[in-house]
Amino acid sequence: MGSATQAPVTGTRPEGAANEHEARQYVRRMFGDIAARYDLLNHLLSGNLDRLWRRGAAAAFDHILRLPSARVLDVCCGTGDLTLALKRRATHSCSAGARIIGSDFAHPMLARAAEKGRAAIASSANQISWLEADALNLPFAPGTFDLITMGWGFRNLTNYESGLREFFRLLRPGGELGILECAEPRGALFGSLFRFYFRNVVPKVGGAVSGNGAAYAYLPASVQKFLVPEQLARLMSDVGFVNVGYKLWTGGSIALHTGRRTR
Repeated sequence: MGSATQAPVTGTRPEGAANEHEARQYVRRMFGDIAARYDLLNHLLSGNLDRLWRRGAAAAFDHILRLPSARVLDVCCGTGDLTLALKRRATHSCSAGARIIGSDFAHPMLARAAEKGRAAIASSANQISWLEADALNLPFAPGTFDLITMGWGFRNLTNYESGLREFFRLLRPGGELGILECAEPRGALFGSLFRFYFRNVVPKVGGAVSGNGAAYAYLPASVQKFLVPEQLARLMSDVGFVNVGYKLWTGGSIALHTGRRTR
């Protein structure tokens, strides 16, 4: 189990990856390989709680999504579920004009996101835009967005500080960042159950259903190595974000991190 005093890692390093480039290639290939079963396994392995977590994350930014001129970027969008949740909240808040972009660097994931987006949104004038791009080098001008979100993607970046600096660059003054991520619960009972499930059940079920055992062995390993919430909050502050905080859900196994750019 992680602790607030453990040495922080700089970014994901899958087994066998010697540097950031190799790690980036591994992650892109891995997510491309599991795209076909990704949604099914997300829902199955979380007991459908992933839907609630995404809706909760989107609802946390209603104050931005209700703005008719809001510009929103969902980074590492995968198959687009959080992007679509943001779009639904914007529409629910009578701000159907909010422009929402989903970006990912794994083409098979993005193709599925675009297909789901077309099916979910009737008006062609109100479609989500989809962009194939690396989260560490996004093709937008500084100060473009009012909100940047990530759902279970930040943990897979090869350099966490570089990612935060890129998001800071892209946010306008007053813009906000939301990172939805896994965390290891610290409670003795729930923490033990979580680790047993994540390290024993998830790899077996995920590997059997997806046909890619390595990908679903990487998942619990990456959570175990990831920054604890206090570390990520501190790194966000170091980069320049203010009003940094996080909320823990589902026994501390999910964290929603938030911060704002003021300059």
